[in-house]
Amino acid sequence: MTEPTNRKQAEGGPLQDDDAPFYTIGQVSALLGIPPAALRRLDDQDIVSPERSDGGQRRYSRLEVEQLREVLDLTDEGVTLAGVRKVLALRRRVESLEDELAGLRGRDEQQTSSA
Repeated sequence: MTEPTNRKQAEGGPLQDDDAPFYTIGQVSALLGIPPAALRRLDDQDIVSPERSDGGQRRYSRLEVEQLREVLDLTDEGVTLAGVRKVLALRRRVESLEDELAGLRGRDEQQTSSA
């Protein structure tokens, strides 16, 4: 058996894993109220790139569905897809920097407590 990839998966199995690719394009289309063609376009333009099943069908995770909701909100506000791509890249960079900062703070706290 493989090790769980995150805490949610460890606690509740793959159904609790926000990164698990469960949703089909039809399900996501129904959830978000947009046509499957729009989801394919967002994939083709590397806005959201879902995993593929063994048969080549798109499979979306909960996190990707949430990201698609953000994309729809941004485009509803008039942001172009090129702008959306930049916003998403900046958000990923901010998250990365926040993780790095948290790691550095944790290391500083360990050094301070062991001194």
